Amino acid sequence: MNNKPDFSQRQPNNGADPLFIERWSPRAFQKAAVSDEALTRMVEAARWSPSCFNAQPWCIFTSTEATFNAFLALLVEGNQGWAQEAGVLGFIVSENNFEHNGKPNTYAQFDCGAAWMAMTLQARIEGLYTHGMGGIHADKAADYLKIDVESQSVVMGFAIGKLAELEQLSEAQQKAETPNSRKPLTDIWFQA
Repeated sequence: MNNKPDFSQRQPNNGADPLFIERWSPRAFQKAAVSDEALTRMVEAARWSPSCFNAQPWCIFTSTEATFNAFLALLVEGNQGWAQEAGVLGFIVSENNFEHNGKPNTYAQFDCGAAWMAMTLQARIEGLYTHGMGGIHADKAADYLKIDVESQSVVMGFAIGKLAELEQLSEAQQKAETPNSRKPLTDIWFQA
């Protein structure tokens, strides 16, 4: 099986570590289990993410073999088609208020993004790939996960797994299934 991604469109000409350059969100996953040890290391990486007032507002929910199909049903139909082959599905939920004073934490979802990036990079270290998803049924996920919608929000869904051959995807998905480029630094970095 030759499923090594082609990162040639990515021009890492400013010295970033390959770990960042080779972070990618594929849709072609093998139906293969993710070990409990690898998954624990990914969540452990997220645990060490920075957060406003060290609030650590992320709650990470992951599927088991028994709950995988229930998690899959919480994704929009377009994501269900490819995500059904992932090893693990999950959701990141934010705690929207600071625990120490009860005030709204306007940085909670930002901090959840930091935790997600840590999980994603640890997945690459494990030889796995991740795909974050906004295409979820957040209200149904909140109900299924039994979260308190007054103080918590479902931020995103995600898939974790091993790469598979592209042939399992639709023709349209196959054409888009390649690591994309990034904006040049001059478009995103402004020294003032």
